[in-house]
Formats: sequence, C-alpha cells, structure tokens
Amino acid sequence: MPKLAKPLSARAVTALIHSGSGQYTRHAVGGVPGLLLHVSASGARSWVLRASLKGKRGEWGLGAFPEVPLAEAREKAIAARAAISEGVDPTRRERIRKGLTFADAVAEYCETKLDAYRNPKHKAQWRSTLEMYAVPELGQMEVGEITVQEIIRVLDPIWREKTETASRVRGRIEAVLAWATVHGFRKGDNPARWRNNLDKIFSAPDALKRQQNGGGDKRQPALQLDDSARWFAQLKTRKGLAARALEFQALTASRSGAVRLMTWSEVNFAARVWTIQPGRAASKVSRKPHRVPLTETMIALLRDAEKVRRNDYVFPAPRDGAFSDMGLAAVMKRIQERDSVGFLDPISGLPAVPHGLRSTFRNWAAERTEYPREMAEIALGHRIGSAVEQAYFRADMLEKRRAMMSEWGSFLAGSNRKAERLFVASAKEIIRQVEEIKIISQLPEENQSEAMEKLFRALNA
Repeated sequence: MPKLAKPLSARAVTALIHSGSGQYTRHAVGGVPGLLLHVSASGARSWVLRASLKGKRGEWGLGAFPEVPLAEAREKAIAARAAISEGVDPTRRERIRKGLTFADAVAEYCETKLDAYRNPKHKAQWRSTLEMYAVPELGQMEVGEITVQEIIRVLDPIWREKTETASRVRGRIEAVLAWATVHGFRKGDNPARWRNNLDKIFSAPDALKRQQNGGGDKRQPALQLDDSARWFAQLKTRKGLAARALEFQALTASRSGAVRLMTWSEVNFAARVWTIQPGRAASKVSRKPHRVPLTETMIALLRDAEKVRRNDYVFPAPRDGAFSDMGLAAVMKRIQERDSVGFLDPISGLPAVPHGLRSTFRNWAAERTEYPREMAEIALGHRIGSAVEQAYFRADMLEKRRAMMSEWGSFLAGSNRKAERLFVASAKEIIRQVEEIKIISQLPEENQSEAMEKLFRALNA
C-alpha cells in the first residue's frame, strides 16, 4: 500500500503548481492512499489514483481539477479502491454503475468470483454457457429489468433437448443476478430461482433425465452384449485421441471423467497399474486411490498414446486441455449414425452412451462369466458390503481383476477364451483322427475295414 501522505486542505491543493522540470509533477494530497494531483507543465491539473490491481501497478484518472474538487476526488478514490479490493477495474465499475447490463454483470461476476475455481476449463465453461445461451437474449438488458418471462425465453428452447446444460445455465443466471442484487444493481426476488418459481413452469431436470433414459430406469443406455464386439470393431477403425480415450474407457470399464482427466503420472508401466487418485469430482473416487490393472491390450494402447504425448494428459484434447464429456459422446454418436442397425439399450431402446459401457461390463460379468460379484463391483470402483465389511475387507483383488479385464477385452474384441480353448482342442483331435486315417489307408486292404470300424467306435464313444 502506498505511504499515506499528510492530508492537504482544499486551499493547499489549489496552491499546488508544476515543479518546473519534466512533463508533469505529482503531488500526494493525502486522505486516501495513492491519491495524487497531476500538474502538467502547461498548468492543467487532474486527479489520479495509483494502486495495484491483481499484483500489477496501475493508475486511474478521477477527473480534472477544479471541476472535481478535493472532497469529491477523495470519495471517488475510496470507491475505486473498494472496487480494486474486489479485483475489479474501477474505471469499468464506474462506467456500469448507472445502469448495469446483464452482459456486464456476467463479466464482473466472472472477474471477481471465478478465481475460486482452480480448473481453468471449468472457468471457461462457466462463462461460455452464459455467453452462448443467456447473453444473446439478456445481454443488453439492465439487470434490474430482467423478469421471469425473460428467463423463460432463455431456457424454454433448450430445457427438454439439453436438460443438463439448461439446468446449469439457469443456476449460473441465478448466481449472476444474486451478485447484482447484493451489489445494489437490482432489487426484489431472483427471477432465475428454481424453488417456488421456475419449478412451477419447467419439469424437474431429474424427472426429464429418467424419462429420456426410458421411464423409471435411471441407468445410462448401455450396449447389448451381443452388439459389443460389432461396436468395438467399429470404434477401432476411428482415428483420433477421443476415440482412443473411449476405447480405453471400454477396456477398463472406468468412468469417462477418470479417463478424460487421466495423467501420465497416474500410470505405472512397471507395475502395470493405473492409479486414480481421490478428490477429482469427475472420477468419483473420494476416499482412497482406486487401482486399475492394466492388461497387455491396455498397455499397447497407452504406449501408442505416449508416442504423441504433448502434456501430462494421456488423452489431451486438440487444444491440449482435457476432453469434455461431449468429446467422447460425439465419437459414440458418430458410430451410431454410421451403423445401419444402431446400438440400442435393451431396456429403454435409447442409443448407448459412454457411461453405459460400465453397465455392459457388469452384465457381461454376471451373465457370461463365473467371476464373483464383488470382483466386478471393485472393478467398477463401487464400495462393497456394509461399513463394517469394508473395514475388514481391504484387498482389491488386483491380479485376479487383471485376468478378468483381459477376458473382458477379449470379449469386446470378438473372441471368447473358453470357446478358443474348445476350438483348439477340437482341431487337435481332428488332426489326430486324420493322421490315423492316413495310417489305416496304408494297411493291407483286408485289414482296413476292421481298423476303420474301431476308429468310428472310438469317435462315437
């Protein structure tokens, strides 16, 4: 903070003159830290506030003297420093104070409040959703003029088609208008409030999601088991890191958020383990790290991704950040569109989505294998048993799960190890029988008939 000068009187300020050298002379007038009177060589005088905004030194003009007298200059300086303490440029604050538009309110809110978000991508998404859906309708309106009817015009076109996005937009409009109310730019109830307000107009988001997912079924649309190999074969033909991320998600039966935000620091090639650390909301690992065993197929996929490594993300988006949910969903949607039959959930009949791959894995483990239920649940990152059971059951069956995930990968690839073993055994038996027939054919003709009868009896035994 600048050194506080001794407060000067109005008469003393009027007597301040240029020093005679340089373009202008700065005089500290006291009363407010950083408040200066600039006197130019020509005799023109103006008020300036010197302060630091977000760690950078700057100066803000407060008007000419004597048009703006000392008392008013000090009031303006106090208001400007208050804005600076909130991280806001005081010039901008002064410009909008008479009539704050929604677009300016969004900018102000983002500038002062989004520092709480550590994820740069989340900050960008927060602002971009408002700029895409709300600002075109509300941007030029003063915040005090926005009513429920304007909010309805923003949300109605997207509420059913993009329910999750619309719900987020509503919440963000509510936050911006609440900020504007607290800062004195509007009065009255918040028109974007949900409870006892918009809930009387729009269907609840959760109810819409259940309806879109097939009535009361809360599951995400999943692949049918018999469609899995066909879907996986089509996925393998698609290029790009988004497709590889979806392939890795399918092989590991992990949540898309864990795969999208996966970093190389989580991968241990020597131990053949991917460790998802707790604390990331998208991964939904809250208490202790979740270990995912890496099969040979998974490791080969990661090694290919390592060849084009650009940063610590294993599957970085084109602009080097993490993919969004929509990035992986878009890959799945394109596969759906190019398939003549499609890949539909067996219950809801809706197109399968990335998160539904976890349900497909769970169905496979239950219906096509003899693996214990607990092992499949651990693979999905679910808690098993009661709190007491969890306290005693601390093993994560890593190596056993590795075998299970390897078999799951073979299933996706269109092969079945048990069927392969039976086929190999059958093939060996056929070869043995052919060899025996060759030997019989070399016997004297009178002995061939008896030998063939013995062979047929052995085959039918």
